[in-house]
Amino acid sequence: MWADEAALDAAARRLDEWESSLADRAARARDLSARTQTLTGIARSADGLVEVTVDSSGLLADLRLDERVRQHSAAHTARQILAVTRDARADLLRRLTEATTAALGADDPAGQAIVESHQRRLGPDPGMPDAAR
Repeated sequence: MWADEAALDAAARRLDEWESSLADRAARARDLSARTQTLTGIARSADGLVEVTVDSSGLLADLRLDERVRQHSAAHTARQILAVTRDARADLLRRLTEATTAALGADDPAGQAIVESHQRRLGPDPGMPDAAR
């Protein structure tokens, strides 16, 4: 099948390089997965009354309300909570994008697909209220 030993050696080197490249990509993907599972997004309202933390899935992990919220209507506080939650998700999306780009590179197709997936899941969708997500 092989005309000479040099061609066989070259093919073996290419296979070794390909295997090494796959192993490196798998290691970076595992590292990225471990890092992204610990990321959170945090946001605070401008007046400091509401602070929201979302976990790596974008779900509410912590909600802190300053005692001064009692001076506002429940409807006002609810709107602030929803707005700050959206801001916390945007913060998480930024952090996930940075981690993915750092681990895989900005031009990596897999990295771009991961970022797009995060954007679809966490990005703003003006036509859908938060409760319906």
